[in-house]
Amino acid sequence: MWRSKAIIIVLVASLVSFTGGFVLRPVIAPTQQTASGAIPSPIAAAPSQARGAQYFVAHVDEARQVVAGCRDGSVRGGECATAEEAIIRIEAQERTKRFLGN
Repeated sequence: MWRSKAIIIVLVASLVSFTGGFVLRPVIAPTQQTASGAIPSPIAAAPSQARGAQYFVAHVDEARQVVAGCRDGSVRGGECATAEEAIIRIEAQERTKRFLGN
């Protein structure tokens, strides 16, 4: 009897706190707005951030330029590793396609 009441109390308390978190979220952590009043898009990345390997897989020529720049010292940062990783992935896919005859 007591065990079932304790379980029900715990479930109700969890449900109330979970719902309260969703309701109070705009009050606890409001969204950031820019000076113009527009809410910034979470998709747009800041230009100071390194582009990911998926970007370089889609833009192979740019990845090759970044790797060449890294080798001669004109490009530095996190993009060197991700661009090289993307080129390795692309070359591996091409070798696999040639091997399988596709």
